[in-house]
Amino acid sequence: MTTFAPDSLALNRKLPLWYQVSQSLRASILGRSPEAPLRLPTEDALAAHYGVSVLTMRQALKELETEGLISRHRRRGTFIEPSAQRGAPVRLLGSVDAIVAQQSGMRTELLEHGPTPVPSELAEFFPDLAEVAGFRRLRSDEKTGEPTNHACNYVHPEVAAAIDPADLLRWPMTKVLRDAAGVRISRITDTVEARLADPETARLLEVPLLSPILHYTGVSYDEDGRAVDVARIHYRGDRFSFTVTLDA
Repeated sequence: MTTFAPDSLALNRKLPLWYQVSQSLRASILGRSPEAPLRLPTEDALAAHYGVSVLTMRQALKELETEGLISRHRRRGTFIEPSAQRGAPVRLLGSVDAIVAQQSGMRTELLEHGPTPVPSELAEFFPDLAEVAGFRRLRSDEKTGEPTNHACNYVHPEVAAAIDPADLLRWPMTKVLRDAAGVRISRITDTVEARLADPETARLLEVPLLSPILHYTGVSYDEDGRAVDVARIHYRGDRFSFTVTLDA
């Protein structure tokens, strides 16, 4: 049976209950294992699991049916559509080349670029600077045109001077830094968090407000230990999972 996550839903009384339940169930459906059965529990069982009324559960299921994630059949039950699957996972395998490969293969739109104040939450990476170069891009699936992630890069001004913005339409920032700007990247540190889509992110990625997203922060350092680029990327939660492989 599909495992529902989280096991217990902490409901926010300021948001519609059916919406919160539908988002939680949606994440469980998209994150299920390939061998998990397609049939869902009954409305009563799901309502008891989430601690809501059957009417609320019915409305949540109706939302998922409208999205095409499930189908409902009288007397037979509710079934997950076999096509309801995640897209490619984010796989960071411990090398710069792996990160370049992960960022490639998507259509890229450069939304804006230019000088920008250092965000307060990133001040630790640029301690002696008040301003950096900002590059904001939207990536989409080449086949479907569906937005997949929204990336903001904050680049050290000395490094940014060697970047041709046109290169960012063809290559990931990591490749541009290394191969075009000549930065000798010594290491990249990655942080991944689960967040809820704010209005701007929801608009760009074409997802419901407050739907789950993966928030990735990658800090690239040169050989002198200086942070040359801080990437902040919002990935659609229904298109990506995050996988780290450790060779022991």
